[in-house]
Amino acid sequence: MLTTDSVEVVHDADFLTSVVIVNTCGFIGDAKEESIETILSFAEERKKGKIKKLIVMGCLSQRYRKELTAEIHEVDGFFGVDELGKVAESVLAVKQENLPYYGKRKLSTPAHYAYLKISEGCDRSCSFCAIPLIRGKHQSFPVNELLLEAASLAEQGVKELILIAQDLTYYGSDQKNKGGITELVRQLAEIKDISWIRLQYAYPTSFPDDLLDLMQTQPKICRYIDLPLQHINTRILKSMKRGITHDETVALVNKIRAKLPNVAFRTTFIVGYPGETEEEFEELMQFVREMRFERVGVFTYSPEEDTAAFALEDDVPDEVKNERMERLMELQQQISFQNNQKRIGNQEVILIDRVEGDFYIGRSQYDSPEVDNEVLVNRIDYQLQIGQFYTCVITEADDYECYARLI
Repeated sequence: MLTTDSVEVVHDADFLTSVVIVNTCGFIGDAKEESIETILSFAEERKKGKIKKLIVMGCLSQRYRKELTAEIHEVDGFFGVDELGKVAESVLAVKQENLPYYGKRKLSTPAHYAYLKISEGCDRSCSFCAIPLIRGKHQSFPVNELLLEAASLAEQGVKELILIAQDLTYYGSDQKNKGGITELVRQLAEIKDISWIRLQYAYPTSFPDDLLDLMQTQPKICRYIDLPLQHINTRILKSMKRGITHDETVALVNKIRAKLPNVAFRTTFIVGYPGETEEEFEELMQFVREMRFERVGVFTYSPEEDTAAFALEDDVPDEVKNERMERLMELQQQISFQNNQKRIGNQEVILIDRVEGDFYIGRSQYDSPEVDNEVLVNRIDYQLQIGQFYTCVITEADDYECYARLI
């Protein structure tokens, strides 16, 4: 929106400009704290006159606009998640009619990959989650607009599309006879210059079998599934309102691996949920031992106002939550090391993301940027191009990194 009006946009928190826009998160306690600290740091710069205008947008503004407005007077405007046009109006200081949501984007990512958001909001009722309170009901973006945006990204040089949503596999549920997520992915895969399509934030309940069938036959779709499971104990899953049991979760993971034997799983778990006993936590530990997920993230439970779980007693002490998180992450570190060791000798296609020191830093199809493993290639031996694919053989591996040489 802004770049069409000749406004230079930079994505650098350390670079002071005439206007600073802080995009906030209000999902969990740590994210709220980080957002508040960032706002306050720029508020000080605003007070000193080092920046002319300070704007805050996103989830935190959506949920706590009244409180923030009363407490932080240096901010020139607080805007919610659906007010991109108003943000642009505030920056430009003129009334902008019919600002386009889709079209050519200025990427904040490296030029060769981009996130494509396919829907907004969520119809699930997970007891711990405030997203429906912030983002509202699920709303799928029209297929034709997504295809136009993806084609525009491809024209700019994007090779990897990372599909994101609050609930990826729910896509199309509000669009009759549109084919849902599977048909959308099928059409995105037809865009000539897109080489990889990555699926993030799927939901385990009612996972679509036809999507797995497409992944079996369409090589552009990364053999990668981001499937937040949150827990494995049936009692806790029921309290979390996840709509799935221990046995159904195990069956789903096994079914996906049977159809996609080389798939990389990314999942997340919450420890310290209200009432979680040591036995229930040990059940989660055993599940992770058995399933040997390729990528795991762990969060400690954070009570969120107005969610169903907020009415429950937050009875697991913080020190126990943190200790459980550390134990689970230590277990996953061992599993990750063992999984990576098995990759030694494998030939893999690597997409080079950046250069750091003596190495080119890249990723395989099994890794999403910034959150997953990386593959390092020595710069002394090769001259590679950022944003290009290379076939490599894995030569060494540790917990979260692999080393490779070109073939």
